Amino acid sequence: MSEVTFDDFMKVDIRVGTITDVQPFEKARKPAWKLWVDFGKDIGVKKSSAQITVHYTPDDLVGRQVAAVVNFPPRQIADFMSEVLVLGFSDAEGAIVLIEPERAVPNGERMH
Repeated sequence: MSEVTFDDFMKVDIRVGTITDVQPFEKARKPAWKLWVDFGKDIGVKKSSAQITVHYTPDDLVGRQVAAVVNFPPRQIADFMSEVLVLGFSDAEGAIVLIEPERAVPNGERMH
């Protein structure tokens, strides 16, 4: 993988937000949830499709803070427009584990 400069890194806008709603995404090719994430007053609530059904139920997700890239262009996934990319790591079996702050921070805070 090629190196990136600090300026390259600064172009990626990673923010924290709180999941406010989760709905099944029945038209997705792989099992996924539709997420609504509140990034605070400056960014607002944005939608995302997330293939995180192995480890998370809607009850697990609502109220959880997550990290997401908020400056990607929107992406049409089936009949749903995904506006942000919620971030996670693959576990040993390939299922996604979400990245989240280890304590609560204000919605919309940028990753440093």
